[in-house]
Amino acid sequence: MNFFAPLIGQPQAVELLNQAIIQNRIAPAYLFAGVEGIGRNLAARCFIEQLFCQHLPKAEQTPIQNRLRQGTHPDVLWIQPTYLYQGQRYSAAEATEKKLKRKAPPIIRTEQIREIAQFLSRRSAIASRSIVVIEKAETMAESAANALLKTLEEPGQATLILIAPSTESLLPTLGSRCQKIPFYRLNFTALSQVLRQSGQESILSAYPAILATCQGSPGNAIYAVQICQAIPPELIHSLEQLPRSSLRNTLELARQVGALELEAQLWLLDYLQQQYWQQFLAGKISPPPLAQLEKARKYLLSFVQPRLVWEVALIELSAIS
Repeated sequence: MNFFAPLIGQPQAVELLNQAIIQNRIAPAYLFAGVEGIGRNLAARCFIEQLFCQHLPKAEQTPIQNRLRQGTHPDVLWIQPTYLYQGQRYSAAEATEKKLKRKAPPIIRTEQIREIAQFLSRRSAIASRSIVVIEKAETMAESAANALLKTLEEPGQATLILIAPSTESLLPTLGSRCQKIPFYRLNFTALSQVLRQSGQESILSAYPAILATCQGSPGNAIYAVQICQAIPPELIHSLEQLPRSSLRNTLELARQVGALELEAQLWLLDYLQQQYWQQFLAGKISPPPLAQLEKARKYLLSFVQPRLVWEVALIELSAIS
């Protein structure tokens, strides 16, 4: 059985992970490195399925695969960045479901790293080893990363999989202890195949501008369309051109954008960078205001009041136009 069949466009990663299993040389820690939305999470699940199911009869594989996909396998701990709201931790999906107002991106918290140590302190219940997957490991604060370092030094009969953009996005002491598995952006053929299999084929024809911003990441394309559909179209249209209206209208535009969810504001910055860059290449504007947009991103991620960030950014953009 080809456990990696669902993973499209990542032959090098598949070969490296397959060989590790075939040769029975499973590393204590892996870094699945690459941009979001290109199959790193799926690869982790496929890798775990093959580790746990490869020598079992088909009838015994199915219940294990079901438990893995449902997140109920006792020997797998899957860590996601969380929001903190009224003393409770919520994943991104849980925060969306509960319609919580999110003022900062989710992060991997120190208490979650402590839970990993507790999880690994016991023997595996069913499988030959325990597995821990940490999504967006780059969001760990230094204290959390240092706590994880102790676990990486003595993982016991366990394997940790860190999912992050690159080795450089982690503390050097963490990255040096992981075997890197590189993941690459998909070409258009592979990207189209993923979108069709995901039932998102309409993106290929209905959202060409979003396809340009996703840069080979079908996951980012799907996420961007969801964000785009939640933003009033007239607001996006107003921002696609450099502001040339009155100060009052510019401030009103900043108020509307600042009222959006943080994820939508960050996506808008990526989208506008792409739009303005294309306008620059077409000779419509000069130079593209990329520095102003990057500065706005930095302030948003530093918990500056969003409306103020957009007021400053849009006033600076209007000065350029």
